[in-house]
Amino acid sequence: MLFDFELLLVAVTLITGLTVFYAWMHRRARHKAGRPALEKDNWWVDLCRSLFPVIVVVLVIRSFVVEPFRIPSGSMIPTLLAGDFILVNKFSYDVRLPVTNHSLIPTGDPQRGDLAVFKYPVNPQQDFIKRVVALPGDHVRYDDGLLYINDEPVEQTEQGDYDQPEAPRARLMTETLGEREYGVLQHPRGTWCTDYAAGPDGYTVPDGHYFTIGDNRDRSSDSRCWGPVSEDLLVGRAFLIWMSWNGYENRINWSRIGTRIQ
Repeated sequence: MLFDFELLLVAVTLITGLTVFYAWMHRRARHKAGRPALEKDNWWVDLCRSLFPVIVVVLVIRSFVVEPFRIPSGSMIPTLLAGDFILVNKFSYDVRLPVTNHSLIPTGDPQRGDLAVFKYPVNPQQDFIKRVVALPGDHVRYDDGLLYINDEPVEQTEQGDYDQPEAPRARLMTETLGEREYGVLQHPRGTWCTDYAAGPDGYTVPDGHYFTIGDNRDRSSDSRCWGPVSEDLLVGRAFLIWMSWNGYENRINWSRIGTRIQ
């Protein structure tokens, strides 16, 4: 079971808020009864009174505005590297309640090419980030390293070798999906997971779902493995790298800090 920081944050907000409210009600009751107010509250009441407004601000920003995430794997190379720390716009795909992820206010839907963060359909306690390539009703097919949307091939241009420690012997391609242009990697041995969208028949994305793929095409667990992502699992759209750590050289990747995510 993964640690749920969001649930912890909500719980701490409730505990500190109720403590502050109880202390206020207690003081009010003593005042109405004509009894003198306590000279000093318990230390834990003072602590809750100090923490409560700070925690509320953090909860509101993290739940409804922007949330930081860390990239743990190389499934999104070359766009995102393991060790990148990103910011996610939380109101791109509706304003949602914390913990339950229930939609409160519709604000928009994912578009082809978006880098979307969502709850992993197999284990919703885990967050995934992939590129949205197909929308509800789209017919998607992945064949021999080439992506087809509604029977039209997505344009690819080869850029040469991508011989970096995180992806040795890979080929770098530029892919253009609609107005989005981004890099993808292909490996000599091909992809290891094509349960969905493989073969001549492809796959039609059902209503209320989105088909997602990693940019590191042959080293990504994505919708080709476990199917489309329900709109109820959407978290937000990634838009900025605010920090990056190179685990191979144990140093900060200064050149990646502040990079806008395409």
